[in-house]
Amino acid sequence: MSIKLKLVLIGFVTLTVLAVAWAIRSPQPANASYDEFAKCLASKQVTMYGAVWCPACQKQKKEFGGSFKYVPYVECPDDPQKCIAQGVEAYPTWEFPSGEKLVGVQTFETLSAKSGCALPSPQGR
Repeated sequence: MSIKLKLVLIGFVTLTVLAVAWAIRSPQPANASYDEFAKCLASKQVTMYGAVWCPACQKQKKEFGGSFKYVPYVECPDDPQKCIAQGVEAYPTWEFPSGEKLVGVQTFETLSAKSGCALPSPQGR
């Protein structure tokens, strides 16, 4: 076996091992670093009102990823009286304990500033 063929074979085996190791590594759940932020919003009684068919609501939920399960959320078509009683007129609507409402997709920075909940550090994202 020639040296050139051995080098090619070693290179191929190395790349294969690296590719397999990369493929089987334990992936970090998407947006897992937002769990504490979402839990803080819940503890501060910050609520999002929306509808499953609302594209802006879907976008907001997607930004939280799996962490959205911790955000207090009211599906207005399922509970229209609650949304009417809270004065929800558009989706998404974020409501804070003070009664202040923000309409539309909100940045995490805005939600953080209004709620007092700290954002995760950049290296934690």
